[in-house]
Amino acid sequence: MITNTNHLILVTNGQQETRPALEYGIWLAQMLKFPVTILGVSESDNKHHPVAALVEEMLPFIRSAEIPFQVEYHSGQAEDLVNRFVQHAGAMVVLGPLGRPPLRRFFMGRSIRFFMEDLIVPILYVPKSRMPIRKILVCMGGLGYAIKVFHEALAIAVSLNASLTFLHVVEPVTLDYPLAHEVEDHWHELLSTHTPQGKILRQVLNESQELEIQADVRLRHGHIVPEILEEIKLKNYDLVCMGSMYSSHSLRHFTLPNITAEIAETAGCPILTVRTGSDD
Repeated sequence: MITNTNHLILVTNGQQETRPALEYGIWLAQMLKFPVTILGVSESDNKHHPVAALVEEMLPFIRSAEIPFQVEYHSGQAEDLVNRFVQHAGAMVVLGPLGRPPLRRFFMGRSIRFFMEDLIVPILYVPKSRMPIRKILVCMGGLGYAIKVFHEALAIAVSLNASLTFLHVVEPVTLDYPLAHEVEDHWHELLSTHTPQGKILRQVLNESQELEIQADVRLRHGHIVPEILEEIKLKNYDLVCMGSMYSSHSLRHFTLPNITAEIAETAGCPILTVRTGSDD
């Protein structure tokens, strides 16, 4: 398994909407035996939701988890502070909706999109906690971009004895490339083809099975976002893992930040997103 993650950073601005992410992060850190940093962000518009009060409520839970932890408080906007704060190479940021006013979300957009654009470390977005983790869905882009998120998912599956399902959605062909036509024409049997997508799927399946992790492949045909959401609804996965591309100037697979953000904002379950840069 190729993963550097060994430390969780739990983010809260004091809003009650962040509580599920704090609880989930503490539980996951206990399961994975990771140290934790709670980052309390005091924002200018959350005077009625003091961050220290919510953190104090969480301390008995984190002490009972018997894991190393520290608490840090900073003032400013969460999007700016988290990016500056995260220097730990093995960190994973755990956060949820920040409870911003609807008017701000309308004009500025949801905070998760800013975090996906700025943070280079894995992000675990928790709109609702779902414990334990028994079924993990890994969305595969097919061109190697999902290998990094696969290894993060595999490490969690090994630690928690969870099953892995690898989802590949074959989009309707819009560009006249021979490979695109081959993939669409044989999408039902993609796993047995010599296409790059088929090779990647066989690779992740074999790696999982070598570690005695229950794993299977799901294939769908259609537009990416609705197909992923339908799969999540159908199988009721506990955790969904997706790649997030370093730049939007790339092929339009699962790795584009807007697709990952749409799933995160809609799925209603924890979403792990791992950013893949041009140097990966």
